[in-house]
Amino acid sequence: MTLLFAVMLVTAAGNTAMQSVMPSIGTELGVEDFWISLAYTWSALLWVMCAPIWARRSDRRGRKSMMAVGLIGFIASMVLCGMVLIFGLAGFLSAGITLIFFAAARSLYGGFGSAAPPAVQAYVASRTARSERTQALALIASSFGLGTVIGPALAPLLIFPQTGLPGPFFAFALIAVIVLVALRFRLPDDNPTFAARGDVVAAPFSASANSRMNEDENNSDDGSGADTASAEPIDIPDLSWRDKRIRPWLVAGLLGGHAQAAMLGIIGFFILDRLGLRIDPGAGTGPIGLVLMCGAIATLLAQWGLIPMLKLGPRASTMWGMALAVVGIVMFSVAYDLHTIALGFATASLGFGLYRPGFTAGASLAVTKIEQGQIGGIVASINGACYIFAPALGVWLYGHHEAIGFTTLASLCAIVFVLGWRRLDRDEVLVRERR
Repeated sequence: MTLLFAVMLVTAAGNTAMQSVMPSIGTELGVEDFWISLAYTWSALLWVMCAPIWARRSDRRGRKSMMAVGLIGFIASMVLCGMVLIFGLAGFLSAGITLIFFAAARSLYGGFGSAAPPAVQAYVASRTARSERTQALALIASSFGLGTVIGPALAPLLIFPQTGLPGPFFAFALIAVIVLVALRFRLPDDNPTFAARGDVVAAPFSASANSRMNEDENNSDDGSGADTASAEPIDIPDLSWRDKRIRPWLVAGLLGGHAQAAMLGIIGFFILDRLGLRIDPGAGTGPIGLVLMCGAIATLLAQWGLIPMLKLGPRASTMWGMALAVVGIVMFSVAYDLHTIALGFATASLGFGLYRPGFTAGASLAVTKIEQGQIGGIVASINGACYIFAPALGVWLYGHHEAIGFTTLASLCAIVFVLGWRRLDRDEVLVRERR
């Protein structure tokens, strides 16, 4: 669990560190806010297309190898993005060419970095009981929350004289290299070419060695322990996005994820405007990082404290999360000082911190154990889809009229709440054992 946590932590920290410096970098380059947000679009589109492919491959090649692919994609993307921005800020590249090269380098994260999250989710889901699935996935999801604390906190300290504002890109690439080495040498190999992939193998001629009973074990979804597999590969059926078991959860994930992505796209530019820092964009890194840290701490409170303490199931976690997100968005939209901005964003982040593991666990519990790799890919794809247009569209709406932008975000969260009330399966149904 420590290694799985670290895989997700380093990518989250690196991405949020990037988010905390990119508004200032864009202002230094003289690029409009909308184009900075749009630079992430191609990467997000690749994420949507590639995540299900990597998820299917993880069923055959093993989760560990796909996590390694994801980390390598993250490392390559961060190094190349940092180099492009250094040349752009130094004047060797025009602003437009800098953004094009940045988007191209960022696409490595969308294409290859998307291999890690579904592999991690499937690795965890296949080793936890159904009644513990929400708490286990919340723990993994909290790695993102912790990463969003560490990233903005360290970003101002990683702006070295030699690298300038792109310094955090190189620092987190180096940290990811260390995690990759630890992953390769310390995480148990789960390559499906082995006769057994789990920690426990039935003894020969024991009761559990019966072929019919082995088939039942492999196709059961009791979540009782290891990710077992027979010597012969299991024929895993294709899981359709239109499957009625997961359709309501995917709609909830898509709508709520768009609201969260758009808010993250707006926040840096919102702080520069409300605090009057456009004339000195370098001074915006500290306040932006502080607000992101407050939101991340609230997310950790939700995932480390509220979900396990209140034993919230997927439906309850999703609905309470969306209700809190609406309150936080309203508070955030009317704030004009750093304290109120941080409080509003923290409240919204508390809501999204409840919603995200709720949606993820709900989708996981809706399918069987042998479908966990595929649902992991679909969930990762949904998460990526939210970042194709939502950040740029949120910034565009915010630039057009603030009220329209924030009303749209609150409305999306309200729709998910209503959907949860009417369509999502109740928690006691979801955690019921499937045989």
